[in-house]
Amino acid sequence: MKKLVGVAAVLVVALTQAGCATQVKSLPFAAAGSESRGEVPVYFGQQSHQPVKTRLGEVAYSVRIARRTSEPDEACHQALAEAVGKLRAAARERHANAVIDVSTRFHSNETSSSTDFTCGVSPSAAAIGVRGQLVVLEAD
Repeated sequence: MKKLVGVAAVLVVALTQAGCATQVKSLPFAAAGSESRGEVPVYFGQQSHQPVKTRLGEVAYSVRIARRTSEPDEACHQALAEAVGKLRAAARERHANAVIDVSTRFHSNETSSSTDFTCGVSPSAAAIGVRGQLVVLEAD
């Protein structure tokens, strides 16, 4: 009887924890693009940009947001938007006019792509890490 209770307890714990696992996702960037009028442009992966005039250093940020929506992909896009906002703020603070070579990651899963990004999402949160180079690009 004690063994049966022990097995049942382990099974209950395993089943309740199964729904809490974080899922690592690779998602396409939103069709709207990563720059808006007047914003510091952000170039993911090896996206084309003007020649670099000055390199100001690398920055990296991690963002974790509570899921406000039931859709995991939407939560990942919200976390990405917040992370890109941090990159842009760092660029403005350091007088950079662009962020290039941006990669995304969740723990050890890193993506340096111009089409997709990596995000971790659980039932309660979405998380992403970003890393990029602050630069001054030559004018058109």
